[in-house]
Amino acid sequence: MDYRDLKLSEKNGLPTWDSLMPVVLKYLSDKDEVLKKKIDFDVANLLELPDELRNKASDKYPDDILIEGRVGWAVSDLFIGGALERPARGVYRISDLGKKLLDLDDSEITIEKIHSLPAYKAHRKELAEREKRANLETKGDYSKEKNVVIDELSEKTTSYNNEIATNLLRILQESKPTFFEHLVVKLLIKMGYKGPNGSSQITQRTNDGGIDGIINQDPLGTSTVYIQAKRYKDDNVVQRPAIDGFFGALSRVHADRGVFITTSHFSSSAISTAKNFSIVLIDGIQLTNLMLQYQVGVQVKKHLDLFEIDEDFFED
Repeated sequence: MDYRDLKLSEKNGLPTWDSLMPVVLKYLSDKDEVLKKKIDFDVANLLELPDELRNKASDKYPDDILIEGRVGWAVSDLFIGGALERPARGVYRISDLGKKLLDLDDSEITIEKIHSLPAYKAHRKELAEREKRANLETKGDYSKEKNVVIDELSEKTTSYNNEIATNLLRILQESKPTFFEHLVVKLLIKMGYKGPNGSSQITQRTNDGGIDGIINQDPLGTSTVYIQAKRYKDDNVVQRPAIDGFFGALSRVHADRGVFITTSHFSSSAISTAKNFSIVLIDGIQLTNLMLQYQVGVQVKKHLDLFEIDEDFFED
């Protein structure tokens, strides 16, 4: 696709974000679910931009590629308008409405068209109501406005971390089995299961007897946690036989506690069986949430301090 066929910005010669909406819809028309970062990257590559434009960074944020950011804006507006769906954190696919829009000429898929869609109108109405609620300082209600700001920051932080968790889960699902086994042991150690003088080990894959990792919580090994780690894709659901097998492995070593960790999900029968056997289950979503909570495989990008007045300090 020749980028010069699109509406270009007079400032830098790049396609405007609104002209990219038909390109995004066409890109997703024959795909199921795609990570947003991949959409931004792939669509930018479709435009056949010269290197200086393809790699042009933002003046304010040198790490941000301008054209990929513009694709991201197009994705955002299409999603708000209902032309795209978000089945999981950071993942998008074209909706039935989006497929209908592809019947139109590219010149008809405009800002005005997307903004006239019912879903977009409802979104704008909600923003207006939120702005009205937030505009409380002029009415002398500063504390309520402060809470609105805090809530919005919290929502944005949660949304950002959810996208990080989604990408983290994808990396785990594509990792090597031995790496994944070491990782879950590190996570449990970070959570405090090893104790101050305990030990940990990964069992040999050729002779693990159904147990992938062992954590001794004290020097004598009188309190031990046995681990099974399964690195599966989302569609490979852990079923009851896997829980039965793990329970058999625990029985052979006379264990009274075990943790079964997977990057996918557990069936309902697997969950009920694990409860009967006192086996703790951790699925992919719980796993990435714990990794963020205990900072395993991630690091804090930005720390914000929100202050409030200490009224007691000023009392006589």
